[in-house]
Amino acid sequence: MNWKSEIKAAGDRIAGYAQVTPVMKSDIPGYPIEMKLEHLQHTGSFKARGAFNTLLSSDVPSAGVVAASGGNHGAAAAYAARALGYPAKIFVPELAGPSKIALIEQTGADLSVVSGEYANALTTARAHEKETGAMQIHAYDAPATVAGQGTCFAEWDAQGLRADTVLIAVGGGLIAGALAWFQGARKVVAVEPETSCALNAALKANKPVDVTVSGIAANALGARQIGQICFGLAQDVTSVLVPDAAISKAQKALWQSHRLLVEPAGATALAALTSGRYQPEPGERVAVLICGGNVAPDPFAS
Repeated sequence: MNWKSEIKAAGDRIAGYAQVTPVMKSDIPGYPIEMKLEHLQHTGSFKARGAFNTLLSSDVPSAGVVAASGGNHGAAAAYAARALGYPAKIFVPELAGPSKIALIEQTGADLSVVSGEYANALTTARAHEKETGAMQIHAYDAPATVAGQGTCFAEWDAQGLRADTVLIAVGGGLIAGALAWFQGARKVVAVEPETSCALNAALKANKPVDVTVSGIAANALGARQIGQICFGLAQDVTSVLVPDAAISKAQKALWQSHRLLVEPAGATALAALTSGRYQPEPGERVAVLICGGNVAPDPFAS
Protein backbone atom coordinates (compact mmCIF):
# COMPACT_ATOMS: atom_id res chain seq x y z
CA MET A 1 0.00 0.00 0.00
CA ASN A 2 1.21 3.49 -0.83
CA TRP A 3 0.58 4.98 2.60
CA LYS A 4 1.75 8.48 1.67
CA SER A 5 -0.84 8.69 -1.10
CA GLU A 6 -3.56 7.24 1.13
CA ILE A 7 -2.82 9.76 3.88
CA LYS A 8 -2.73 12.70 1.47
CA ALA A 9 -6.07 11.58 0.02
CA ALA A 10 -7.48 11.22 3.54
CA GLY A 11 -6.32 14.74 4.36
CA ASP A 12 -8.16 16.13 1.35
CA ARG A 13 -11.23 14.06 2.23
CA ILE A 14 -11.58 15.15 5.85
CA ALA A 15 -10.70 18.82 5.30
CA GLY A 16 -13.56 20.86 6.68
CA TYR A 17 -14.66 18.02 8.96
CA ALA A 18 -11.64 17.50 11.25
CA GLN A 19 -9.99 20.35 13.12
CA VAL A 20 -6.50 21.59 12.31
CA THR A 21 -5.04 21.34 15.80
CA PRO A 22 -2.44 23.77 17.15
CA VAL A 23 1.22 23.19 17.94
CA MET A 24 3.31 24.78 20.64
CA LYS A 25 6.71 24.71 22.32
CA SER A 26 7.36 23.61 25.89
CA ASP A 27 10.24 23.03 28.27
CA ILE A 28 8.42 20.71 30.68
CA PRO A 29 11.12 17.98 30.59
CA GLY A 30 13.80 20.60 31.32
CA TYR A 31 14.71 21.14 27.67
CA PRO A 32 12.75 22.44 24.67
CA ILE A 33 10.26 20.17 22.92
CA GLU A 34 7.52 20.61 20.34
CA MET A 35 3.96 19.48 21.09
CA LYS A 36 0.87 19.01 18.93
CA LEU A 37 -2.37 19.43 20.84
CA GLU A 38 -4.57 16.78 19.29
CA HIS A 39 -6.69 16.64 22.44
CA LEU A 40 -8.33 19.77 20.98
CA GLN A 41 -9.72 17.71 18.08
CA HIS A 42 -13.48 17.09 17.87
CA THR A 43 -14.65 14.94 20.85
CA GLY A 44 -11.30 15.41 22.59
CA SER A 45 -8.97 13.07 20.67
CA PHE A 46 -7.36 12.39 17.30
CA LYS A 47 -9.93 9.65 16.64
CA ALA A 48 -12.25 11.91 14.61
CA ARG A 49 -9.71 11.84 11.76
CA GLY A 50 -9.99 8.09 11.23
CA ALA A 51 -13.74 8.07 11.75
CA PHE A 52 -14.40 10.77 9.16
CA ASN A 53 -12.00 9.21 6.67
CA THR A 54 -13.69 5.83 7.02
CA LEU A 55 -17.19 7.19 6.50
CA LEU A 56 -16.27 9.56 3.68
CA SER A 57 -14.48 6.81 1.73
CA SER A 58 -17.19 4.16 2.16
CA ASP A 59 -20.67 3.27 0.97
CA VAL A 60 -22.44 3.29 4.32
CA PRO A 61 -25.36 0.82 4.50
CA SER A 62 -28.84 1.79 5.67
CA ALA A 63 -28.11 0.00 8.96
CA GLY A 64 -25.53 2.70 9.66
CA VAL A 65 -22.27 2.20 11.50
CA VAL A 66 -21.09 0.28 14.54
CA ALA A 67 -17.97 0.77 16.61
CA ALA A 68 -16.34 -0.74 19.67
CA SER A 69 -14.31 1.58 21.82
CA GLY A 70 -12.68 2.25 25.13
CA GLY A 71 -14.43 5.61 24.87
CA ASN A 72 -12.60 8.04 22.60
CA HIS A 73 -13.10 6.15 19.34
CA GLY A 74 -16.77 5.59 20.12
CA ALA A 75 -17.31 9.29 20.69
CA ALA A 76 -15.48 10.16 17.48
CA ALA A 77 -17.35 7.56 15.41
CA ALA A 78 -20.67 8.73 16.82
CA TYR A 79 -19.78 12.39 16.17
CA ALA A 80 -18.72 11.70 12.59
CA ALA A 81 -21.81 9.59 11.93
CA ARG A 82 -24.10 12.34 13.23
CA ALA A 83 -22.29 15.00 11.17
CA LEU A 84 -22.78 12.92 8.02
CA GLY A 85 -26.33 11.80 8.78
CA TYR A 86 -25.80 8.11 9.62
CA PRO A 87 -27.18 6.14 12.58
CA ALA A 88 -24.52 4.82 14.96
CA LYS A 89 -24.41 1.95 17.43
CA ILE A 90 -21.53 2.17 19.90
CA PHE A 91 -20.30 -0.52 22.31
CA VAL A 92 -17.98 0.41 25.18
CA PRO A 93 -16.71 -1.53 28.21
CA GLU A 94 -17.55 -0.50 31.74
CA LEU A 95 -13.98 0.77 32.22
CA ALA A 96 -14.70 3.53 29.68
CA GLY A 97 -15.96 5.44 32.70
CA PRO A 98 -18.81 7.92 33.16
CA SER A 99 -17.08 10.88 31.48
CA LYS A 100 -16.53 9.14 28.15
CA ILE A 101 -19.88 7.38 28.31
CA ALA A 102 -21.59 10.76 28.80
CA LEU A 103 -19.64 12.19 25.84
CA ILE A 104 -20.95 9.43 23.57
CA GLU A 105 -24.49 9.89 24.86
CA GLN A 106 -24.31 13.58 23.95
CA THR A 107 -23.92 12.64 20.27
CA GLY A 108 -27.31 10.90 20.30
CA ALA A 109 -25.81 7.53 19.31
CA ASP A 110 -27.32 4.24 20.45
CA LEU A 111 -24.91 3.24 23.23
CA SER A 112 -24.45 -0.12 24.95
CA VAL A 113 -22.10 -0.63 27.90
CA VAL A 114 -20.74 -4.17 28.19
CA SER A 115 -18.92 -5.86 31.03
CA GLY A 116 -15.16 -6.37 30.93
CA GLU A 117 -12.59 -4.58 28.76
CA TYR A 118 -12.30 -3.28 25.20
CA ALA A 119 -11.97 -6.77 23.68
CA ASN A 120 -15.41 -7.67 25.04
CA ALA A 121 -16.92 -4.58 23.43
CA LEU A 122 -15.26 -5.48 20.11
CA THR A 123 -16.69 -9.01 20.19
CA THR A 124 -20.19 -7.62 20.81
CA ALA A 125 -19.79 -5.02 18.06
CA ARG A 126 -18.77 -7.69 15.57
CA ALA A 127 -21.86 -9.72 16.45
CA HIS A 128 -24.02 -6.62 15.86
CA GLU A 129 -22.29 -6.03 12.53
CA LYS A 130 -23.02 -9.62 11.41
CA GLU A 131 -26.62 -9.48 12.60
CA THR A 132 -27.61 -6.09 11.16
CA GLY A 133 -25.29 -5.39 8.26
CA ALA A 134 -24.00 -2.20 9.89
CA MET A 135 -20.53 -1.06 8.84
CA GLN A 136 -17.78 -1.52 11.40
CA ILE A 137 -15.47 1.43 12.05
CA HIS A 138 -12.47 -0.26 13.63
CA ALA A 139 -10.65 1.71 16.30
CA TYR A 140 -7.14 1.01 15.00
CA ASP A 141 -6.67 -1.99 12.71
CA ALA A 142 -8.15 -0.85 9.39
CA PRO A 143 -6.45 0.97 6.50
CA ALA A 144 -8.96 3.84 6.42
CA THR A 145 -8.54 4.37 10.17
CA VAL A 146 -4.74 4.35 9.95
CA ALA A 147 -4.71 6.71 6.95
CA GLY A 148 -7.05 9.07 8.79
CA GLN A 149 -4.82 9.11 11.86
CA GLY A 150 -1.82 9.65 9.60
CA THR A 151 -3.27 13.02 8.58
CA CYS A 152 -2.30 14.30 12.03
CA PHE A 153 1.38 13.91 11.14
CA ALA A 154 1.07 15.19 7.58
CA GLU A 155 -0.58 18.25 9.11
CA TRP A 156 2.19 18.59 11.70
CA ASP A 157 4.84 18.46 8.98
CA ALA A 158 2.97 21.22 7.13
CA GLN A 159 2.94 23.26 10.36
CA GLY A 160 6.74 23.21 10.46
CA LEU A 161 7.66 20.22 12.64
CA ARG A 162 11.42 20.31 13.19
CA ALA A 163 11.93 17.34 15.51
CA ASP A 164 14.21 14.40 14.80
CA THR A 165 12.13 12.23 17.14
CA VAL A 166 8.40 12.05 17.84
CA LEU A 167 7.00 10.35 20.97
CA ILE A 168 3.53 8.86 20.65
CA ALA A 169 1.30 6.92 23.05
CA VAL A 170 0.24 3.54 21.69
CA GLY A 171 -3.30 2.38 21.24
CA GLY A 172 -2.55 1.17 17.73
CA GLY A 173 -4.01 3.44 15.07
CA LEU A 174 -2.25 6.71 15.90
CA ILE A 175 1.28 5.36 15.93
CA ALA A 176 0.53 3.28 12.84
CA GLY A 177 -0.51 6.50 11.12
CA ALA A 178 2.72 8.18 12.23
CA LEU A 179 4.89 5.33 10.96
CA ALA A 180 2.95 5.20 7.70
CA TRP A 181 3.52 8.92 7.14
CA PHE A 182 7.10 9.41 8.37
CA GLN A 183 8.48 6.16 6.86
CA GLY A 184 11.80 6.54 8.66
CA ALA A 185 12.19 10.28 8.00
CA ARG A 186 11.83 10.83 11.74
CA LYS A 187 12.44 8.48 14.66
CA VAL A 188 9.19 7.33 16.27
CA VAL A 189 9.17 6.32 19.95
CA ALA A 190 6.23 4.17 21.02
CA VAL A 191 5.24 4.86 24.62
CA GLU A 192 2.95 2.50 26.56
CA PRO A 193 1.91 2.11 30.19
CA GLU A 194 3.63 -0.80 31.90
CA THR A 195 0.23 -2.42 32.47
CA SER A 196 -1.18 -1.92 28.95
CA CYS A 197 1.63 -2.76 26.54
CA ALA A 198 0.37 -4.76 23.58
CA LEU A 199 2.95 -3.41 21.11
CA ASN A 200 5.90 -3.95 23.42
CA ALA A 201 4.78 -7.53 24.04
CA ALA A 202 4.30 -8.14 20.31
CA LEU A 203 7.78 -6.84 19.48
CA LYS A 204 9.28 -9.14 22.10
CA ALA A 205 7.30 -12.17 20.83
CA ASN A 206 7.78 -11.22 17.16
CA LYS A 207 4.01 -11.49 16.67
CA PRO A 208 0.86 -9.93 18.13
CA VAL A 209 0.00 -11.62 21.43
CA ASP A 210 -2.68 -11.16 24.06
CA VAL A 211 -1.76 -9.09 27.10
CA THR A 212 -3.59 -8.29 30.30
CA VAL A 213 -4.79 -4.70 30.47
CA SER A 214 -5.10 -2.43 33.51
CA GLY A 215 -4.00 0.93 34.85
CA ILE A 216 -5.06 4.56 34.61
CA ALA A 217 -4.84 4.77 30.79
CA ALA A 218 -6.54 1.45 30.01
CA ASN A 219 -9.73 3.05 28.70
CA ALA A 220 -7.73 4.63 25.86
CA LEU A 221 -4.57 2.52 25.50
CA GLY A 222 -6.17 -0.79 26.45
CA ALA A 223 -6.00 -3.01 23.37
CA ARG A 224 -5.54 -6.63 24.43
CA GLN A 225 -3.61 -7.34 21.21
CA ILE A 226 -1.89 -4.90 18.87
CA GLY A 227 -3.32 -4.65 15.37
CA GLN A 228 -1.67 -6.36 12.42
CA ILE A 229 -1.23 -3.08 10.54
CA CYS A 230 0.55 -1.42 13.45
CA PHE A 231 2.72 -4.48 14.09
CA GLY A 232 3.75 -4.62 10.44
CA LEU A 233 4.78 -0.97 10.43
CA ALA A 234 6.48 -0.97 13.85
CA GLN A 235 9.35 -3.39 13.39
CA ASP A 236 12.03 -0.73 13.87
CA VAL A 237 10.20 1.42 16.41
CA THR A 238 11.75 2.29 19.78
CA SER A 239 9.45 0.93 22.50
CA VAL A 240 9.31 2.52 25.97
CA LEU A 241 7.17 1.61 28.99
CA VAL A 242 6.15 4.06 31.73
CA PRO A 243 4.50 3.51 35.14
CA ASP A 244 1.14 4.99 36.05
CA ALA A 245 2.78 7.33 38.56
CA ALA A 246 4.85 8.91 35.78
CA ILE A 247 1.72 9.39 33.65
CA SER A 248 -0.06 11.14 36.51
CA LYS A 249 2.99 13.36 37.07
CA ALA A 250 3.06 14.32 33.38
CA GLN A 251 -0.67 15.15 33.50
CA LYS A 252 -0.03 17.47 36.42
CA ALA A 253 2.95 19.09 34.68
CA LEU A 254 0.87 19.88 31.60
CA TRP A 255 -1.73 21.56 33.78
CA GLN A 256 0.71 23.46 35.97
CA SER A 257 2.92 24.66 33.11
CA HIS A 258 0.41 25.32 30.34
CA ARG A 259 -3.09 24.87 31.77
CA LEU A 260 -3.57 21.89 29.45
CA LEU A 261 -6.09 19.46 30.91
CA VAL A 262 -5.53 16.00 29.41
CA GLU A 263 -6.49 12.44 30.22
CA PRO A 264 -3.84 9.86 31.25
CA ALA A 265 -3.42 8.60 27.66
CA GLY A 266 -2.86 12.19 26.55
CA ALA A 267 0.10 12.56 28.92
CA THR A 268 1.62 9.10 28.39
CA ALA A 269 4.07 10.09 25.65
CA LEU A 270 5.31 13.08 27.66
CA ALA A 271 5.76 10.79 30.68
CA ALA A 272 8.55 8.97 28.86
CA LEU A 273 10.56 12.21 28.93
CA THR A 274 9.64 13.50 32.38
CA SER A 275 10.37 10.10 33.94
CA GLY A 276 13.65 9.63 32.08
CA ARG A 277 12.45 6.38 30.49
CA TYR A 278 13.42 7.97 27.18
CA GLN A 279 16.53 10.12 27.28
CA PRO A 280 17.32 12.09 24.10
CA GLU A 281 20.85 12.24 22.81
CA PRO A 282 22.64 15.62 23.01
CA GLY A 283 21.22 17.85 20.31
CA GLU A 284 18.30 15.51 19.51
CA ARG A 285 15.19 17.54 18.72
CA VAL A 286 12.11 15.99 20.29
CA ALA A 287 8.36 16.32 19.82
CA VAL A 288 5.40 14.89 21.74
CA LEU A 289 1.88 14.20 20.50
CA ILE A 290 -0.77 15.07 23.11
CA CYS A 291 -3.52 12.69 22.02
CA GLY A 292 -6.54 12.90 24.34
CA GLY A 293 -8.32 15.30 26.67
CA ASN A 294 -11.27 13.38 28.07
CA VAL A 295 -10.42 13.51 31.75
CA ALA A 296 -12.34 11.56 34.36
CA PRO A 297 -14.18 12.67 36.28
CA ASP A 298 -15.40 15.47 34.06
CA PRO A 299 -14.44 18.60 36.08
CA PHE A 300 -17.59 20.38 34.92
CA ALA A 301 -20.10 17.56 35.29
CA SER A 302 -23.12 18.42 37.38
